Amino acid sequence: MPTIAENLANWNDPSRWSDDGNEWSHAWGGTPTMWFGSILPRIAANLPAPCILEIACGHGRVTEFLLAHCQRYVGVDLAPNCVALCARRFADVAKASFAVTDGRTLAGVGDSEVDFAFSWDSLVHAEQEAVEGYVRELARVLRPGGTAFLHHSNLAEQLGADGRLLVENPHWRASTVSAARVRSWAVRHGLHCLAQELLQWGSPVWNDCLTLLRRPLPGAAAAEPRIFQHPGFATELEFFRQLDATWRQSVRGANG
Repeated sequence: MPTIAENLANWNDPSRWSDDGNEWSHAWGGTPTMWFGSILPRIAANLPAPCILEIACGHGRVTEFLLAHCQRYVGVDLAPNCVALCARRFADVAKASFAVTDGRTLAGVGDSEVDFAFSWDSLVHAEQEAVEGYVRELARVLRPGGTAFLHHSNLAEQLGADGRLLVENPHWRASTVSAARVRSWAVRHGLHCLAQELLQWGSPVWNDCLTLLRRPLPGAAAAEPRIFQHPGFATELEFFRQLDATWRQSVRGANG
């Protein structure tokens, strides 16, 4: 769990989106602080990029920030309602296009046309069929030297010998995906894993992972990825929440 069909049913339901996804940025104080505090520092070395692909764009809470860093943007999502909403929201942005995906492939995205692929706070709910499918497709759509930043589950590290989870799963994380498995899928499909950051995302266990992949240039040898556990992620969020309250929300309140 959750299956592709369950993800489709869940995220295609408009009632699941009370504030276009910004409700899931509250831990930072808001989406701008999440972007500038936690996302941009992790992906800045990959930007700007001529063509950015966002996998699972949702209602576009991160899309608006990615658009400032590319000449062309492609957003895909499993949920038709999400794609339709983004198409309306960014209708005046000529360089942006949106398409429905089947949750495992990138049909409609051309070979070697993506410079940077990105996914945040979505693929954590995607099981092996979906995540490995996207890794396989990234090996096709990334240009040689192109990179992909994926936020995915690490909960498979908590499986017992019988295949059952040894911990609770309060955040609907995928239980067949882990950092190690994503590294193995990258090797299987011809990508290099550059770095992985393990996170305790609202959990006492390392339930999430941020992975940076690259489609290698011809003849490039793979190096050992940088892998580290980030024990201060909860502190990071609290720090940015306080910054947001002190500076951004104070200005908004004064202007109100």
